[in-house]
Amino acid sequence: MQFKKHIKQRNKTIQGLRSFKDTLPKNIKKVINNRGKIYSETLNNWKYIVGENLFKVCYPKSFKNSNRFGASTLLIMVKRGHEVDLEYSKKKIIDNMNRYFSDTVVEKLKFSSFSDEIKPNFEKDVFKTNVTNNKYKKKVYDVKNEKIKKSLLELTKVFKKK
Repeated sequence: MQFKKHIKQRNKTIQGLRSFKDTLPKNIKKVINNRGKIYSETLNNWKYIVGENLFKVCYPKSFKNSNRFGASTLLIMVKRGHEVDLEYSKKKIIDNMNRYFSDTVVEKLKFSSFSDEIKPNFEKDVFKTNVTNNKYKKKVYDVKNEKIKKSLLELTKVFKKK
C-alpha cells in the first residue's frame, strides 16, 4: 500500500489524547508561534523594558517578525515632543528586550508620533482591544472544524483579559 507524501493531515495516528498544538492547522500554528508570544509578553512587561519615564510617553503598537526581506521590527507610538528621548534610549530598549527574551528578538525600532489627545490609556484600552488582527480573524473563521474555531476564539478572549 502506498502512502501519499504531500497531504496536509497527520501521517501517524496517536492513541489517546492529542495535544492542542497537534490538532491546529499549520497556518494557525505559525501565527501563534511567530506573533502571539513576543507581542503579548512585550505588552505585559513594557514598564519593565523601557522604564518609568518612557512608559508614560510611549507604548508598543505592533511587532513584525523577521523574514528574508527584513529584520524584526517593533513599532512604538511616541507622544509628540518626546521622540528625541526615545531615540537616545533606542539601544537600551533593544538590549532590554533581547535580554528579557534571552534571544535576539528585536533588531530595529520604528517610532510613530501622536498628539496628546489621541493617545489611548495604555493600562485599559490596549488590553481591551482584540489581540488578533482582522487578517488573523479571517484565518480563524476559515477553519472548518467548529470545535477548533471555538477554542481559538476562546484563546483570543484569554489574551484579551491579560
